[in-house]
Amino acid sequence: MRTWQVLWQLIRYRPGLFLVNSFALTLFIVSLQVPGLVTRETFNELTGDATAGFTFWTLMAFLAASGLARMISFYLMVSSQISFRFTTAALLQKNILARILQRPGASAMTQSPGEAISRFRGDVQQLCEFPLWMNQLIGLGIFVIIALVVMARIDPLITVFVFVPLLLVVFGVRAATHQIEKYRKAAREATGNVTNFIGEIFGAVQAIQANTAEEDVVNRFRKLNDTRRDASLMDRLFIEMLHSVFRNAISLGTGLTLILAGRAMQDGTFTVGDFSLFVFYLHFVAEFTAVIGFLMGRYRQMGISVDRTTELLQGAPAEAMVQHGPVYEKGSLPEVPFIPKADSDRLERLEAIGLTFRYPDSDKGIEGIDLRLERGSFTVITGRIGSGKTTLLRALLGLVASDGGEARWNDEPIADAASFLVPPRCAYTPQAPRLFSDSLRNNILFGLPEEEIDVEDAVRLAVMEKDLEEMELGLDTTVGAKGVKLSGGQIQRAAAARMFVRDSELLVFDDLSSALDLDTERALWERLFERKEATCLVVSHRHIALSRADHIIVMKDGRVEAEGDLESLLDDCDEMKKLWKGEVV
Repeated sequence: MRTWQVLWQLIRYRPGLFLVNSFALTLFIVSLQVPGLVTRETFNELTGDATAGFTFWTLMAFLAASGLARMISFYLMVSSQISFRFTTAALLQKNILARILQRPGASAMTQSPGEAISRFRGDVQQLCEFPLWMNQLIGLGIFVIIALVVMARIDPLITVFVFVPLLLVVFGVRAATHQIEKYRKAAREATGNVTNFIGEIFGAVQAIQANTAEEDVVNRFRKLNDTRRDASLMDRLFIEMLHSVFRNAISLGTGLTLILAGRAMQDGTFTVGDFSLFVFYLHFVAEFTAVIGFLMGRYRQMGISVDRTTELLQGAPAEAMVQHGPVYEKGSLPEVPFIPKADSDRLERLEAIGLTFRYPDSDKGIEGIDLRLERGSFTVITGRIGSGKTTLLRALLGLVASDGGEARWNDEPIADAASFLVPPRCAYTPQAPRLFSDSLRNNILFGLPEEEIDVEDAVRLAVMEKDLEEMELGLDTTVGAKGVKLSGGQIQRAAAARMFVRDSELLVFDDLSSALDLDTERALWERLFERKEATCLVVSHRHIALSRADHIIVMKDGRVEAEGDLESLLDDCDEMKKLWKGEVV
C-alpha cells in the first residue's frame, strides 16, 4: 500500500474522532482571529479610524466569546487526539502481532526482537500521529484563508509579499526528500539495534557475570548508543534545519511588509490598526509555512515507517496491517475461549511420511523422515547435537514450513500442522520454554478458565508440589521476566504443567529433563505413565527416558540412522552404543 492509503485507512477506522479533532483544532485556531481583529479596532479607535458601532464592551464581548470557544475546543481537541492516537496504534499493533502469530512459530520473525519492538513502538506511533498533524494544517489553512481575504481587502500588494515564502517551502522540501529518508532510516535502525542489545543483556546476565564480561558489554552498549545518538541527531538536526529555513523565510516577507506598510501609512491608505493586524497575521502565516514544510518532510518519513512495519507482515498483503477490527480500550477484555476435547480430537495414530526441511542458505536440516506414533506409545528421538532432533519436532508440528513430505492424523492428511497440532490434540514444551513476568498460576493457565481444568493435577504431574510449598505465595508467586526467579528445572516443570493442564492427546517434549535431577525426572515419567493412554513423543538422551521407550529413533546428520527398541539398538547400532555410553554428546 502507498503511504496515503495507510493513513486514509487509519482515518476511516475512527472517522468520528478524527472529525471531532479536526473541528476542535480548527475552531481553536480560527477563534484566534478575534484577538487580532479586536486589536486592530482598538488601535483604530485610538487613532480615530475606528469603524462605527464597535464600542469597548462590544470588543470585550468578542474576546470573551473567543476565549470560551477556545476552552471548549481545547478540551475536545485533546480528548479526541489521545483516543484517536491510541486506538489506531492498538489496531496496527494487533494486526501485525496477529500476522506474526500466524507464521510458523520457529520462524515468526526475520527481525531481531529489539528491532521488532522499535517498529511496533516508534514507527506505529508516528503513523498514528500524522493524521492529527494534518488537522493542524487544516486549521491553520482555514485561518490563513480568512486572513488572506481580510488582508487582500485592506491592501492586495502587501498581501502578495506575505505569501511569497510559501513557494520556498515547496521547492525546499522537494530538494531535501532524499536526505530526509536517509537520515530517518538510519535513526530507526540504530534505535532497533540498541533495543535488541538491551534484550540480549537481560537474557544473558548470568553468562555475562560468569565470564566477567561486564566491561565489554558496557563498552558495546556505549558504542551502539553513540551510533544511535549520532543518527538521531542528524535526523533531528536536518528536520529542525528545514523548519528554521521555513520559519525564517517569512522574515523576508515581514521586512517587505514593513517597508510597504510604512509608505502606505504615509499616504493615508493604511491605518495603525491595519498594520497591527498584518503583524499579528504574519506569525500565523509563518506557522502555516513551517507546518507545510514539516508535514512534507514527515510524509517522506512516513514512507519509511510504512515499509518497516510492512516488513513485519512477511509477505502478507499490506492491507492486513490496517484491516479494521475491534480494539478493547474500555471495559473487560474478551475471555480466552475454552475448547473442550471432542471425540474427533482422539488420537489413534500420527504418521509423518518423507518429512523434509532445510534451513535457508544451509545444508542443515532433516531429509525424508518417516515417523509413526500409536496411541499410548512412548517414542524417544535421540542423537548427538546437530543431528536434527529439534528440527524434526518443529517440522512435524508446523513450527517451520517443511520443504516436503506430509503428516496424517488417524490416516487423514493434515493440511496445516501449525493450526491443527494444537491443544487439545497436541501440546508441546520446547527445549528452552518461555515464561512471562506474571504469577506461576497465570503462566500455567495461559488464559484458560481455572474452573474448567485441574491445575493441581497438572502441578502434581510436573512434580512441583514441594516447590510450591517453598514459595511464599504458592501458585500466585510472580516468576519474573522469562522466569528469572525460578531455577532452570522449575522453569521446565512449569512449562510441563502448562502442557499437562490442557489434557492433550499427544504430548511432545523437547529435552524436557535436561535441567532435572534424576529423582525428579523419574518421578515425572512415572506419574505420566499412570495415564495409560498418554501418547508421548520425546527428544532425550537420558537413560531413564530411553529405558522406558516403546520405540527409539536414532538421528544422525538429519536422517534416521536406526530405530527400534533399546535392546536391539544397543546390539546393532554403533551410534546408539556411543550415545548410551556418553562417548558423543
